[in-house]
Amino acid sequence: MCGRGPEEGGVIAIRRTLRRLLTDQTGATAIEYGLIASLIIVAMMGGLQALGGGAGGMWSKINNAVQNS
Repeated sequence: MCGRGPEEGGVIAIRRTLRRLLTDQTGATAIEYGLIASLIIVAMMGGLQALGGGAGGMWSKINNAVQNS
């Protein structure tokens, strides 16, 4: 049989494929940028959550003032 694929090549083909995948660095930068973006988003969520309580209280005060007038 000539030109067998990894599914027919056995252990040697699997090792060759794993070595090629381990040395591939093409997606590393994209993953790093994704991790940085996710950390920024988590920090923003925490900050907005802390500020959200103060803004909610402000809108409640305005609502009460309008209803009492």
